[in-house]
Amino acid sequence: MSGIKLSTGAIRYIALFESVTGAGIRDCIVEDERIIYVVNAGDMGAAIGKNGDHINRLKKSIDKHVELVEFSGEPDKFIINAFGSIPIKSVDLVSKQNKRLAYVEVSDKNKGLAIGREGNNIKKVKMLMQRHYDIDDVILQ
Repeated sequence: MSGIKLSTGAIRYIALFESVTGAGIRDCIVEDERIIYVVNAGDMGAAIGKNGDHINRLKKSIDKHVELVEFSGEPDKFIINAFGSIPIKSVDLVSKQNKRLAYVEVSDKNKGLAIGREGNNIKKVKMLMQRHYDIDDVILQ
């Protein structure tokens, strides 16, 4: 796993998240339109809160779209978590020509969801896999 560097803003968002939810955060990526939190394994329930109370309170206080991804110590499970509710058929991790690649199989009807509007979903997954597992690319099949 590579060393993750957090900006000052990300550290502030992590402190806010942890104070509102009580859940532990492993990583935070701040973008113009959204914030992506990587929640410690097993802390997703605390992060969301009963009836979504915690996450909704957080969204109101920061006025940005918030995405949560539960961390996993296994890269294939982390990829599945990063795609959220999109059904994943399989994940195959390979090394080719000194690059680490993840081939992710999704059904044809879910490919558009996996890519996301303007490619936001697949960009998020690629960024998270690079930051946490040094995986160079995630390829949808």
